[in-house]
Amino acid sequence: MAEMSDNNLAKTTVTQQAIASCCGAIITSLFVTPLDVIKTRLQAQSNPFYKGKCFVYSNGLMDHICVCDNGDSKAWYKKPGHFKGMLDAFVKITQREGVKSLWSGLPPTLIMALPTTVIYFTCYDQLSEALKSRLGKDDEHIPILAGSLSRFGSVTVVSPLELIRTRMQYRKFSYKQLYLCVSSKVASDGWLSLWRGWSSTVLRDVPFSAMYWYNYEHFKKILCKELGTHETTFFIAFASGAASGSIASVITLPFDVVKTHRQTELWECETLKSAEGQYIDLGSYEENCR
Repeated sequence: MAEMSDNNLAKTTVTQQAIASCCGAIITSLFVTPLDVIKTRLQAQSNPFYKGKCFVYSNGLMDHICVCDNGDSKAWYKKPGHFKGMLDAFVKITQREGVKSLWSGLPPTLIMALPTTVIYFTCYDQLSEALKSRLGKDDEHIPILAGSLSRFGSVTVVSPLELIRTRMQYRKFSYKQLYLCVSSKVASDGWLSLWRGWSSTVLRDVPFSAMYWYNYEHFKKILCKELGTHETTFFIAFASGAASGSIASVITLPFDVVKTHRQTELWECETLKSAEGQYIDLGSYEENCR
């Protein structure tokens, strides 16, 4: 029976893995985004967002740095509201602004998050299969290697795109202006300048993925053994994912705090300099913030 299950898994194509990853990503974002929208609205209530202030927006798939518009903006995170807590905010936002407001800001972030998630999970599946054929399917190092490498690759691919997205959001560049800005930066400082902030993201995401996948596969085996089944059920997958995700999140929390502070600090520094009329390019703002 176990052999049959493994064979069925091996027959899963790359396209099927990508589609499954995409569907899972959309479902996750639909469930998690309302919680982050409420969190952001509560933060804005206690500490109003001024022009140029940065905050982290999470759709459950990845974190995005958002730069606040000017004071007259009608952006979703600046809408007035007197909330007493998360439940009160949920009820009032739904009643006054409509249910759709709970997913404010989601569509633009999915442009980045969906490809990243598809790359990440598809690479993990492919690497796992490749490593199993070389090291044996019971080797405990496989989840660690596959998780670390797949996360490293997805972060490396999306890092310059996220940097460009944030810059485009704040400066309101046209595509032509953005192209000229990036081209001049690459010409002066080289391609590596587009990966500013990459190191702090890797230091958080790679250890998280290594711990998550190792614990996930480990808990899955334990639950299958305890329940006397050779196939992974929804309950087993969900329980294993929840437990492993919680453990990895707690352990990597210090790296997450450093990453968030570093990235928001860099962008707030740039917006402050921009407000004073000084041009800061993609590479130099990190130096000016030190």
